[in-house]
Amino acid sequence: MIRLLLIDDHEMVREGLKAMLMTEPDFRIVGDAATAAQALELIEHLKPDIALLDVRLPDVSGVEVCRTVTMRFPGTAVIILTTFTDEKLVAECIQAGARGYIIKDIERFDLKRSIRAVARGEGAIDSKTAAILMTQLRRAPQTNPELPLEPLSAQQLVILRLVAQGLSSREIAKKLYLSENTIKGYVQEILHRLNVKNRTEAVMVAVKHGWL
Repeated sequence: MIRLLLIDDHEMVREGLKAMLMTEPDFRIVGDAATAAQALELIEHLKPDIALLDVRLPDVSGVEVCRTVTMRFPGTAVIILTTFTDEKLVAECIQAGARGYIIKDIERFDLKRSIRAVARGEGAIDSKTAAILMTQLRRAPQTNPELPLEPLSAQQLVILRLVAQGLSSREIAKKLYLSENTIKGYVQEILHRLNVKNRTEAVMVAVKHGWL
């Protein structure tokens, strides 16, 4: 059971998300909040697995909420669910610890898939957000072009490029005709070689150094 907390200042959005998600047998909506203060109080008491967080809240920036949740409640993963596609905002949310950044026009199936991916410990960035992030990173100056990293194999680079497209381990496995566990093993080795914590950081490193 994936326990979800919905954080959005628009009641209609919260009710719409509830109606969409509560039909899934593995999802449980444990609460909802309209402000950052309400959200943090509920997270402390309810300890949800995932918080779906709008980045624009009336009292505190969603970026700051994300940073606070990441630091104080590491057992709760944050997925940013927003209409905003500003490049700086996307980067700030990822740096604040968001495990996903999803644009609100995403198809219902993709949102559900993204929630399940984050619950499995993966990242979730839709294709539109991935394109924004990669465009920004390609424009950023390379501060350290000399890489103290182990080189990636051709197969690992193929998998990392598919990760950058927002595909889950299961989807990559289908594309490459490999088992999902094999893909997860490849991803863990990629993270180890790049000395990063998650898929998003791996993509950022790869883009900065021109591998994608």
